[in-house]
Amino acid sequence: MAQHQQISLPAKLINGGIAGMVGVTCVFPIDLAKTRLQNQRSGQQLYKNMMDCLIKTVKSEGYFGIYRGAAVNLTLVTPEKAIKLAANDFFRHQLSQDGARLTVFKEMLAGCCAGMCQVIITTPMEMLKIQMQDAGRLVAQQRVMPSVVTTMKMGGTSAVLSRSYNTIHAPQVVRVSALQITKELLRTKGIVGLYRGLGATLMRDIPFSVVYFPLFAHLHQLGQHSSEHPSVPFYWSFMSGCLAGSIAAVAVSPCDVVKTRLQSLKKGANEETYSGVVDCVRKIWRKEGPRAFLKGASCRALVIAPLFGIAQVVYFVGVGEFLLGYSPYNIYSA
Repeated sequence: MAQHQQISLPAKLINGGIAGMVGVTCVFPIDLAKTRLQNQRSGQQLYKNMMDCLIKTVKSEGYFGIYRGAAVNLTLVTPEKAIKLAANDFFRHQLSQDGARLTVFKEMLAGCCAGMCQVIITTPMEMLKIQMQDAGRLVAQQRVMPSVVTTMKMGGTSAVLSRSYNTIHAPQVVRVSALQITKELLRTKGIVGLYRGLGATLMRDIPFSVVYFPLFAHLHQLGQHSSEHPSVPFYWSFMSGCLAGSIAAVAVSPCDVVKTRLQSLKKGANEETYSGVVDCVRKIWRKEGPRAFLKGASCRALVIAPLFGIAQVVYFVGVGEFLLGYSPYNIYSA
């Protein structure tokens, strides 16, 4: 199966898609809490922690409020996860010589290349998801401070985007779809609008992949009984993915905070706007202190751990290979 899995791109796409959709469905509420915790400023804290955020969100927006933006993730997570996992395997294969074990440096290089490839999908996906996830926080801020008007700080007025935050008289979350936000961004900013925060996304995803993939490979190898029997139990793949994912997630958490702040088009009252990565880092450090860079770190670890644990189980069990074994694709990937 290992060899088949290395050369079957359709199987990788199926594995990545299934893993991504299952994982996102399970952990999306925690991801929403992470986004809102990262975006709230010192002195304007609406949420004390993850549980407080989720409880308040359900009370004010209903149960489905904790899944705001999930449709975007479920739509784009298939190509995103498929690119990430398939690219890592591809570059590992290219860097290996006659099947010899890769050095740690080459494993990190393969992860780096995989991280660079995935941002094609990750950046617009995160861009849209963050707008929808953070809408409830801004409305909640209006309810706490009704005399303060939420302002638009994106260099131009957008009817669609401002509609979801027009809460001066009666604060409430107005449903605006990702498609509407996409159309408005394309109309006002062009394709560049969807790739706002690309630099920060690269800063997060490349180091994440550099840490995650080599660490996972070594943890996964520990589960092998012997070189003659390289198979690993599915639970070991899951635990390896969880541990490697959580470590990598916490390691790059400061970059994730910067990315979230840069990609948030709407700002609440008295919230800073940022001209770029350096400006964002400098203002956060000066006004909120170094601890601000770890906002939502525990939430992110809780999101990434099961997400990548599930992904690796689906990937190594070979669900895609099993499904394609009964389809015409096996003619081309055998």
